[in-house]
Amino acid sequence: MKLAQKIAIVTGAASGIGLAIAKRFVEEGAIVAIADLKEDAAKDAAADLSRRGPGKAIGIAMDVTSESEVNDGVAEVVRQFGTVDILVGNAGIQIVHRIEDFPYEEWKKLLAIHLDGAFLTAKACLPHMYKQKSGSVIFMGSVHSKEASPLKSAYVAAKHGIVGLARVLAKEGGPYGVRSNVICPGFVRTPLVEKQIPEQARDLKISEEEVVKKVMLGNTVDQQFTTVADVAEIALMLASFETNALTGQSIVVSHGWYMN
Repeated sequence: MKLAQKIAIVTGAASGIGLAIAKRFVEEGAIVAIADLKEDAAKDAAADLSRRGPGKAIGIAMDVTSESEVNDGVAEVVRQFGTVDILVGNAGIQIVHRIEDFPYEEWKKLLAIHLDGAFLTAKACLPHMYKQKSGSVIFMGSVHSKEASPLKSAYVAAKHGIVGLARVLAKEGGPYGVRSNVICPGFVRTPLVEKQIPEQARDLKISEEEVVKKVMLGNTVDQQFTTVADVAEIALMLASFETNALTGQSIVVSHGWYMN
């Protein structure tokens, strides 16, 4: 097993991409803390994954925009299991508006969850990784870490910022054996994306079918959504990679929508 007895924290993991990553890690023998704003959902997901094994999971409450909650959550994982080997910063939301109509409070909320959350969770985990001279930090970016789309100014700004944060972390963490990388999925049909379809149809004044075919999948090579399983496999590869040969990178998983 690729992650036998490795200790991982995955944020926003009670559902969607985060849950798929947690499941894949447990399948490879990891002990996974499912950290989510919804504590009951996190604990239910953890119980289900633990029954499947061979690894196990626990659920913890965590608001990634709260430094105290992040620090307390990481401290609890370390108290129970001794360290943190892998961090997957996955928590995120989507809010869409034209720039001139974007409420500042909503702008700040989105950036806080994506960018502040990535910073705070990494800050809390790094001392434990540095102490043991090893670790893997994986941030969830997006094709929008590379590209822009109308209505998504806050999301695009946050996802570009995450790539910059990961690159700095890779430089600082390299001497301690800590790698930092970003996964950049294309459109994955999660509840987050489902919510966007009618919103973009309204704001762009096109049909929901056109949103899917033209806006979301129009630039892919096969008009297919990326799957949570696709993203989970990349997360497993990054988590289990053993050297600094792969660090500071942003890996796009998008059916060819964006090509480096």
